[in-house]
Amino acid sequence: MPDLRAALHLIGLLVAALGATMAAPMLADLIEGDPNWRAFALAGFFSVLVGALLAAAGGADRTSLSVQETFLLTTLCWLLLPVFGALPFVLGAPQATLTDAFFEAMSGFTTTGSTVFVGLDHMPRGTLLWRGMLQWFGGVGIVVMAMAFLPALRVGGMQIFRSEAFDTFGKILPRAGEIAMSISWVYAGLTLLCILAYAACGMSVFDAVVHSMTTISTGGFANYDASLGHFPGVVEYVSALFMMLASLPFVRLVQLASGEARPIWRDPQVRGFMAVIFGFAGAVLLYRMATDPVPHAWGFEQHLRETLFNTVSILTGTGYASENYNDWGPFAAAAFFLMGLVGGCAGSTCCSVKIFRYQILLAAVASQVRRIHSPHGVFQTRWAGRPVDEEVISSVMGFLFLFFMTLAVLAVAMGMLGHDIVTSVSGAATALANVGPGLGPIIGPAGNFAPLSDAAKWVLALGMLLGRLELMAVYVMFVSAFWRN
Repeated sequence: MPDLRAALHLIGLLVAALGATMAAPMLADLIEGDPNWRAFALAGFFSVLVGALLAAAGGADRTSLSVQETFLLTTLCWLLLPVFGALPFVLGAPQATLTDAFFEAMSGFTTTGSTVFVGLDHMPRGTLLWRGMLQWFGGVGIVVMAMAFLPALRVGGMQIFRSEAFDTFGKILPRAGEIAMSISWVYAGLTLLCILAYAACGMSVFDAVVHSMTTISTGGFANYDASLGHFPGVVEYVSALFMMLASLPFVRLVQLASGEARPIWRDPQVRGFMAVIFGFAGAVLLYRMATDPVPHAWGFEQHLRETLFNTVSILTGTGYASENYNDWGPFAAAAFFLMGLVGGCAGSTCCSVKIFRYQILLAAVASQVRRIHSPHGVFQTRWAGRPVDEEVISSVMGFLFLFFMTLAVLAVAMGMLGHDIVTSVSGAATALANVGPGLGPIIGPAGNFAPLSDAAKWVLALGMLLGRLELMAVYVMFVSAFWRN
């Protein structure tokens, strides 16, 4: 059995740190004279106290974790932090139920962006800021985990990035600290640039800060019920640009910040990601122009802007919406559903399947076709100019199988709870892929997840957790042999 003390110590430190950050939304409400600050004060005090007790109970004798302990730590962090992050939603505005508060906090930490809150336009500033902070924390957390933990743990083909994650296996904590420092500087720098860009486009300082956090984290929480449709125009171009930047591998952005531009342009993930974005956007734009022609150039620019923004938002898993793309026709709705199942690059704040897995799948299929055509030939599956181990191919295939099987199970569960097929399938997909809005009149871009039953919200919250942790990081803990080895 693994020694849980080191994991317990780290979880306690993270819970205490989360409680300490509640001082920021508390001050935001205090400045506004809103009594909602008391909710953050109480939730922050409780979180710091519980976190300190957990850290003290765990002790700090070790600086490395076993494989089992690392899996357990990763899952428990993403399960327990939303519990404490949900406290201000219960104790203060909007005085949500336990189910709604946990759903919102899980959606925040996993950067899904699905929301059950309505009346955001009149919500206290502290609550809006806290929603943005949850996504910002979850965004940088998933990048560090993707670059430091998952490659070493061989999750879903992520081991192909071990050399670029500095081979952290066996000494996870010290090496993760080095990785986290480099990534955090780039992450914070992108956030600052996004704040300045949003402010230059006319956003208030508060709106610019919150929306920059949810943009760089590719989370999608907005301060208004209309999402970024509240800011039509050039803001959509700016947002699309920063969503794309946040969807690139952060290790490449670290290299770019160090003056090395060549690696980012030579990365097949980046090239594939850009091709998919402009391919989907071009197809949807042509469809819109054919079904809804515009009489002048200004109308074309609006179609272009709306299509590009919403395509980037869904494909990166951010989940902002500026228009109800359900009204663009059946082809557009189908395209947006498929976009959510693609995702961005590995090692970014993005979610879903991710580009590199599809690239490895296609490369493996191409190799198999060549073997069938020339059975005596020797064909090596290659990616990024390097041979791909059979272990990586097997891991990718396993991930894809689990992803779509889990999607089917979640959709069936939603249907059994009484929801229609569009809501069930798109809700399961948007939760598992951490996208945000679904399809249809209920949870579509013009809707909200509030009307869903409590049981459905717990099902979708589970889907968010599974999708954010790359499935196998959770499933492996239910295999008895994993704990015996």
